[in-house]
Amino acid sequence: MPVNSFENYPMTWRPSKTQLKSPLYMSIANLLEYDIVNGYLAPNTKLPPQRELADYLDINLSTITRAFKICELKGLIYAQTGKGTFVSPNFGLEISIVDSTIENQNYIDMGLIKPFDDFNLVTAEAIKKLSDKGCLENLLNYSYPIGSPYHKMTAMKWLKNFNLSVKADNVAITSGSQNSVTLTLISLFGAGDKIAVDMYTYPNFIELANMLNIKLIPIKGDAFGMNPEDLDVQCKLNSIQGIYLTPSCNNPSAILMNMQRKEEIARIIKKNKLILIEDDIFSFIAPRHYLPISYFVPEQSIYICSVSKSLCSGIRVAFLYFADKFSANIIRGIHTTTIKTPALNVEVVAELINTGLAEKIVSDKLIIAKERNEIYKKYFKINNENENPLSFYRWLPLDQKYDANEFEKLALKHGIRIYHSNRFLVANLEEKQFLRVSLSSCLDSNELEKGLKILKDILYDTTYYKNNNSLII
Repeated sequence: MPVNSFENYPMTWRPSKTQLKSPLYMSIANLLEYDIVNGYLAPNTKLPPQRELADYLDINLSTITRAFKICELKGLIYAQTGKGTFVSPNFGLEISIVDSTIENQNYIDMGLIKPFDDFNLVTAEAIKKLSDKGCLENLLNYSYPIGSPYHKMTAMKWLKNFNLSVKADNVAITSGSQNSVTLTLISLFGAGDKIAVDMYTYPNFIELANMLNIKLIPIKGDAFGMNPEDLDVQCKLNSIQGIYLTPSCNNPSAILMNMQRKEEIARIIKKNKLILIEDDIFSFIAPRHYLPISYFVPEQSIYICSVSKSLCSGIRVAFLYFADKFSANIIRGIHTTTIKTPALNVEVVAELINTGLAEKIVSDKLIIAKERNEIYKKYFKINNENENPLSFYRWLPLDQKYDANEFEKLALKHGIRIYHSNRFLVANLEEKQFLRVSLSSCLDSNELEKGLKILKDILYDTTYYKNNNSLII
């Protein structure tokens, strides 16, 4: 197409020719990244065809292809065969920011998943008792970077609750699940590697993969979780190296993967020699007889069990199991990224576990989780019976088509903060829409009831739409 013919030609993205510098491919990639990050290109915007951009800029097609590849590896854009290239639906959306104080909060929080923080009082009492034992000085040095023998023994004891028996040499203590995932990706994967994930997955994992230029491959799922047949197909098509799963209570869909599906997934993992990253942060709300996926493929597994949801969010401790062949790299990663997890924090967790307080905290949390779920069912039906019945959140389908950002703004305007499914979507355009409804962040059951009533009114009362016609598209 002649350059002059673009003068009045509609294009969703028209980079400035005057801003192009050498090397051209990097300059184009930077311009595209700038426009996406700064909101000039909305999520799911379809970009002009590469050949069309090449004609417009009067450069080689391969230069555009190279620029697009850089942005794709960063998670900025994604391609759909036969449909084109699109701006990623969740790039730049933040979900992990915690408000500084509850007092400044003028809304009911149904977005973040807070793990019933009232139980932090129990942890605070345990800390006071520790201070009276006269052992604190021994916890304040560089010794035992991956965990002292006592702390490893405690980790093994805790992991047995979830049917994972491990050797001390295969256990490390880390600073929470996010630290565990980070050091796993840095230690075992490189830029350009591919990891299979659920179509909807933990946003922090998406963002971390983007930062490390690791490509996430979304796998279709059904009522039981990730589809093993699609996983097998995608492994062949994409040369996938790893897989990331949260099977006890998928974040955000709340699906509890049953044992049959776990075994099917394990067979595909073994067949394709994948590295399994099993983030089992909600292991404590799974049935006690359930086995982790790592049980079936221990020689290919990284198993992460954080106590942030089960015991205390602010302690930042996780127990990490790794297969023998990953040992050297994982230990090197810990030395490089963390040096060591603060032993004082681990000692607090050990005190909770070895005195029986941890089991009491978990038991009491499950009672509240059950009550909160019963309240939810008064307002909304649970459409998938395979969702974990004790989940701290629910996955609510939206019957109508909404603009994601505008819906979140409308909900906040009416006093509730909630998250739309686009925040969890992995580099793909999904027609279905959901809300992740947190049940655990409300101050009490009365506030949860109030929030759910407001949400139901927003969804089903047309008076809420009177001055918000732009929401329905």
